[in-house]
Amino acid sequence: MKNRSILLIAALALIIYSCQSCQNKTADTGSDITISPDAGTSYKAGTDIKVNVHYAGAVKPDSIVYLLDSVRLSSKKDSSAFSIKTDRLPMGIRMITAKVYQAGKAQDVSTNVVVMAAKAPEELTYKVEKVFPHDTSAYTEGLLYHDGYLYESTGSKGTSDLRKVDLTTGKVVQRQAIDPKIFGEGSAIIGDKIVMFTYTEKIGYVFDKNTFKLQKTFTNNVGVEGWGVTYDGNKMYLDDSTNRIWFLDKNDYHQTGFIDVYDDKGPIEKVNELEYIDGKLYSNVYTTDTILVINPKTGAVLQRADMKNLLPKSQYPANWTEFDKGENVLNGIAWDEKGKRLFVTGKKWPHLYQISLVKK
Repeated sequence: MKNRSILLIAALALIIYSCQSCQNKTADTGSDITISPDAGTSYKAGTDIKVNVHYAGAVKPDSIVYLLDSVRLSSKKDSSAFSIKTDRLPMGIRMITAKVYQAGKAQDVSTNVVVMAAKAPEELTYKVEKVFPHDTSAYTEGLLYHDGYLYESTGSKGTSDLRKVDLTTGKVVQRQAIDPKIFGEGSAIIGDKIVMFTYTEKIGYVFDKNTFKLQKTFTNNVGVEGWGVTYDGNKMYLDDSTNRIWFLDKNDYHQTGFIDVYDDKGPIEKVNELEYIDGKLYSNVYTTDTILVINPKTGAVLQRADMKNLLPKSQYPANWTEFDKGENVLNGIAWDEKGKRLFVTGKKWPHLYQISLVKK
């Protein structure tokens, strides 16, 4: 999983480098037209981006049309500065293009900028309100609360399954195993269905929520891998091992858009198990003791919760090896909408916790 994230970062770096090397060139290689800011310049959301097109005296444009990510913003008759407001822009790399029209022909010059969160996330910690038992055989990938029960999808080849769990006792009251060759991942309840994704197999499952009977499978070609998923009542959100969260159609699961997760310093990789709570996305960050609260429209990290020592080392199961201690990390967020209760757990943890998040 780490290697795939590193490859994506390298690819993004190559895109920025490529634009840096060609930003002073246009479609007509003989023309001396350039654009600023320099490619790769970063801006905090809320800071205006001043865009200038520069050209030699021989160039006499009829008009200059400005586009952001291929969407037309405005046009000018000269090279005077043009401002792009960033307060509502999604986080991440944004492409700026100026189309310089002269004598009936257009010449394009482009650059890119990186938009980051306006300010550092608010720092939170947690308060444990109740502790419930959790099955230590459950390698938790997806966690949901619905109609008085927990619904849990688990990973690891040979043991991946979908479970309905009694909250109070931690006992599995209903279970559906999946193909032992498949590594299960996150899940979401959509009406009378449970949609479950898989790790690298590019397969999705659709189960009847009441019977757990498999209704169909589908091909998932969205993203690098399948990780966490949640549903806001209109669309699904799926992450893929990187800092990207994809939007999916709730009926046929095709991609409809995406956001990239950034704080005020840069991208946050390995966003994992997701939960939609009161208009915001909550996400575990894989292999860390962190839960992020994310703006689902822009990808900006609004809050960061430090969950360190939620499961103290003194409570690790006696049979955990050193490998288990590194592998069985915090993962699993469930929200009781009616009762306003927040539940969290981890992979093969002996406990599930009802918590509240408070200022640090």
